[in-house]
Amino acid sequence: MSPSAKPTPKPSTESLDLNDFLCFGLYSASHAFNRVYKPLLDEVGLTYPQYLVMASLWSEDDQTVGELGEKLFLESSTLTPLLKRLEASGYLVRSRDPADERQVRVRLSATGAALSKKARAVPACILEATGLTVDEARQLGRKIASLRDNLLKAPSPRK
Repeated sequence: MSPSAKPTPKPSTESLDLNDFLCFGLYSASHAFNRVYKPLLDEVGLTYPQYLVMASLWSEDDQTVGELGEKLFLESSTLTPLLKRLEASGYLVRSRDPADERQVRVRLSATGAALSKKARAVPACILEATGLTVDEARQLGRKIASLRDNLLKAPSPRK
């Protein structure tokens, strides 16, 4: 290192500067994503949580409420009202599983299946807005999913 070069300071784990908070970076990026998604999803007629439910069903139709909740990291108390609104819009049908009455199955209606054509351009628009390549986005997505999984497994810290 040359005498005039200054070493890059390492962020302290005790820093209270927002720029050092990984969680703030993710939180603010989430808000930025929502700003990009909103006009795209307004054209499709869905909110972001509704879009996630529909995308999950477009990928794999005929799931239980529990399966959807697991995939989307949503409790049934949050997911059920969302499903009711989508059903009222005619996009899906909920019914008791004949093999196990305790389970509620969720299936796309013909209208809900057809809506996928209208939403098909959304992922490409989002990718373009990120400035990432497909490979970079997949790699980052895997890292974020790993981070999420580690956090879910971590014991609650006590001070």
